[in-house]
Amino acid sequence: MAQYLLEQLDEDIIKCMKCGNCQAACPIYKETKMEGDVARGKIQLAAAVLKGKLGYSKSLEKRLLNCLTCKACSVTCPCGVDCTKIIIAARQALVAQRGLPKVKRAIFELVKRPKLFDVSMKTGAVFSPIAIDRKGKLRFPILNTKKVYPNLATKPFRDRYPEANKATEKAKEAAKKTMKVALFTGCSINYIYPNVGKSLVDILNANGIDVVIPKDQHCCGAPVYIHGDRKSATELAKSNVNVMKKYDVDAIITACGTCGSQWQKYFPEMLSGDELESTAKEIGAKVYDIAYFLTDVIKYNPENLGPVNRTVTYHDPCHLKRGMGVHSEPRELLKSIPELKFVEMQNADRCCGGAGSFSLTHFDLSMDIHKTKSDAVAKSGADTIVTGCGSCMMQFADGNDQIKSELPIMHTMEILAESYRNKEK
Repeated sequence: MAQYLLEQLDEDIIKCMKCGNCQAACPIYKETKMEGDVARGKIQLAAAVLKGKLGYSKSLEKRLLNCLTCKACSVTCPCGVDCTKIIIAARQALVAQRGLPKVKRAIFELVKRPKLFDVSMKTGAVFSPIAIDRKGKLRFPILNTKKVYPNLATKPFRDRYPEANKATEKAKEAAKKTMKVALFTGCSINYIYPNVGKSLVDILNANGIDVVIPKDQHCCGAPVYIHGDRKSATELAKSNVNVMKKYDVDAIITACGTCGSQWQKYFPEMLSGDELESTAKEIGAKVYDIAYFLTDVIKYNPENLGPVNRTVTYHDPCHLKRGMGVHSEPRELLKSIPELKFVEMQNADRCCGGAGSFSLTHFDLSMDIHKTKSDAVAKSGADTIVTGCGSCMMQFADGNDQIKSELPIMHTMEILAESYRNKEK
């Protein structure tokens, strides 16, 4: 494994000039002021791991896991070094060498068994109101007691909708372009934020687009991949590709930058040399974030939007902006809504500190990082926080709890769906 990864990344590793541009971009360094948290240092550690010069140690594992994988260092690097990819590769080499810790191994074994994972999440939803109070705090503290945990949906999104969801003939006649798309929900929409999924279907149908929701889809495997379990992540990639290739659709829509990045970039990469490689590339080429799809593919008609009386600010999810390249599109949608006031927050694209499970394993540090974001929201004067990622929504809920704020947190598509509904009134 290490030799394979080294061959893929050796050129990138050599290109690093140790200039320190990554230091200024790193949200973790901003808080810790520790040189070991900077990408240039991690790249040297990664090189030593991949070349077999450095074996496992607790301190090495800690250093490599102390990374948000926000890609800020990668896009800032003047030499074009993909720092994040190198750090993840080092994690994967260590896992191949040593295996996963027991807790992670148990969780990832569950995730890569979609049916068992689904049953587990549904069971968790039954007990969620008992275990978590109205403020999102655990009644019986097992994990971090300061963290806010979202209640699981009483019924997962994919169980609420049929597989085929057709637009009305009226909507199809009015549409500039009629299409059929598949919706890849991801875990957060399916199990935590089903209203985001509802908003997606409503918006697409309103634009004359038929929506297919494949029932056998499952986790994109990003947490598994990022934490170094490349083998399990590859199994999940194969399974998802096999599910999606059954559907004759014009596009596959995501509403999470992490899921979208997995499909566009990492599935084809993981399946390189596999019989599914070409299929993964074909499918990845027609995966779009919903905001980009509306603005650039079907070119939605703003005249179909109704008024929304809110002042909103927008947070750029890391993997949506730096992974999928979607930045101006959500803003275009928000600014086109009548009576909605859009205000740009300072450093809108700086990581919120959530980074999936990072906020679980590094709660205090994640909240220190998020404070900058909370301050930016407050200075903006917005009455609603909008973003395009379920993980970021959870982190903002935590951030609100820290400062006793009750500002609503909404997905871009929830705001847009509200606008479409208001036009009908």
